[in-house]
Amino acid sequence: MMKPNAKRLILDLLLAAGDLPLTARQAVAAGALFGISANSIRVTLARLSSGRFIEPSERGSYRLGPAARKLAGEVATWRKAESRLRPWNGSWIAVSCGALGRSDRPALKRRDRALQMLGLRELDRHLYIRPDNIEKNADAVRTRLYHLGLEPKAAVFVISDLDARREARARALWNTAKLNAGYRKMRLELEAWMQKAPGLEQAAAVRESFLLGGEAIRQVVFDPLLPEPLADPVLRRAFFAAVTRFDRTGHEIWRSLIQGDARAA
Repeated sequence: MMKPNAKRLILDLLLAAGDLPLTARQAVAAGALFGISANSIRVTLARLSSGRFIEPSERGSYRLGPAARKLAGEVATWRKAESRLRPWNGSWIAVSCGALGRSDRPALKRRDRALQMLGLRELDRHLYIRPDNIEKNADAVRTRLYHLGLEPKAAVFVISDLDARREARARALWNTAKLNAGYRKMRLELEAWMQKAPGLEQAAAVRESFLLGGEAIRQVVFDPLLPEPLADPVLRRAFFAAVTRFDRTGHEIWRSLIQGDARAA
């Protein structure tokens, strides 16, 4: 687990806070737990504010700004990820990126992130696919991809009759064994940590829950949500449930720190 820099720490704290503001004092206190200086936190707050990633909420406090709010809204839906699933009939959602430019690096980054967040993989050059088992229909998938940053020029459609060779290649785009092992491994790590959490010193509990929880939530956000036989839904469901329990535990630990900090002020 990699120690966060000031930017990642502040944005992750605001993502976790939801509608609640983050005070500069809280950000400084959190930074101290990770060895980040108060000056670095304050400088980063100013830079994020000028870049519209965050904006003032009240005096000395911040919330997510317009540059980060759209993605934050998508990330926040991780708790309801499996509710977007529907039975798979064997067809595929396809995205054709052949007509899109390759020189605009920010656009490329947004495009790649959108494709990854919806679990799409490249089958043929500039043609990305995934099982057609998410959202209510292809139009909803299209809307979500555009919302995440895919250029509207990209064609999004359904493929229902791949030839045998491409069908085999399509099903091999995801490493089923690795995906299932990842569910099991992270669930066991989360459960083991929650068992030992009551005996941890508060600062250590905050640090570890932040790092491990962030890693687990990222795994959920970028999970391809594959149907059987491309993934084991039972293992995935157990992993997602463990992340939800861990998230509640982490929020309780963070609240206790903030309340203690407020009483000491």
